[in-house]
Amino acid sequence: MKSAPTPRVPGATLIRTGAIALCIASLAGCSTIKGWFGGKDDKNTEPAKLTDIISTATVSEIWSADAGKGEGLLGARQGPVVADGRVYAAAVEGGVHAFDLQTGQTVWSHESELQLSGGPGAGDGLVAIGSLDGDVIALDAATGAEKWRAKVGNEIIAAPAIGMGMVFVRSNDGRVTAFDAASGERRWFWNHEVPTLSVRGNDAPVLGPGFLFVGNDDGTVSALSAQDGRPLWDQAIAQQEGRTELDRMADVDGSPVLEDTTLYATSFKGQTMAINAPTGQPMWLSENGGPGQVAVAPSVVVVTEPGDTVFGLDKAGGSALWQQPALARRNLTAPAIHGSYAVVGDYDGYLHWLDLGTGEFAARARAGGDALRATPVVADGILVVQDIDGELSAFRLGQ
Repeated sequence: MKSAPTPRVPGATLIRTGAIALCIASLAGCSTIKGWFGGKDDKNTEPAKLTDIISTATVSEIWSADAGKGEGLLGARQGPVVADGRVYAAAVEGGVHAFDLQTGQTVWSHESELQLSGGPGAGDGLVAIGSLDGDVIALDAATGAEKWRAKVGNEIIAAPAIGMGMVFVRSNDGRVTAFDAASGERRWFWNHEVPTLSVRGNDAPVLGPGFLFVGNDDGTVSALSAQDGRPLWDQAIAQQEGRTELDRMADVDGSPVLEDTTLYATSFKGQTMAINAPTGQPMWLSENGGPGQVAVAPSVVVVTEPGDTVFGLDKAGGSALWQQPALARRNLTAPAIHGSYAVVGDYDGYLHWLDLGTGEFAARARAGGDALRATPVVADGILVVQDIDGELSAFRLGQ
């Protein structure tokens, strides 16, 4: 059964009602409630079965490593980050680890008594991460030694963003807090109201020249001044429309993607937008989208819809170039770009490489045996993914 997205109440990790929890956690993306509790439509809620494919790409696993006890059913989409030839990863129980990107060898490990619920962020010689209790810790990227700690008022399940002398932390109550990267002193904070019901999860803020871009649970993207948190513009990716709170869920839960001066963002409501980043003006709007991050290639923008159809959108205008529906209800991750392919992971630990030109399957591999929820990360031609049990797997495309 599909297990995401999971809705949450602002400031809490639990669902408001058992009925809504069952609806979203197990069956999100279904267009009807018919058959949810048994009956002739049960097959319509089952994950699509994998069929044999003709591989046109060669994929090999080059290493695997263990980051500790993973997120399990937490819904945090806890994943790694790559910087300066190292993979930084954390687990809810197991601390923070640095691995060599090429070999998977452990460079350092930092033990922690905290439940580290978000993925780490890395940059400017720091690795920063948040906890279920709102703790923020900053480590020396070279050695893993702790440099400072800070606190926010709610759980953190998004990776911090680091740059311009600050660490930017998005907490689950809609607040962004900026800390001085050297001392951990709070520099500013910004609040954005969270709807009564929203999809469980959020993602890291994105840095641009003088800007901080934040995806919000009400379907908007906000641009802030990175120096002082001053709001610069807001743009709705999707409208909160519908008769019920469930219908109105429009979260922008994946990090927006900035390429040059264009910002790409997608919504759980099923819409994707290209935005002029300096002004906030829309450039195009597509009626295909989903709760995770977009993947941006030279001519294609790839999105995973809530029902787990993968779409390739024309980068210039947003029209659908292709779709791949064969992974329906397999609880797919957001896509990543790996060479000439889009890659998504699923609830059974499989990775699927799709041709960027056609959406056809090119390769498949299994990363451990547990569900993949975090977006795969690609650096120096290597794809790294983390499963919900805390296991990391690295893959390389063959010649």
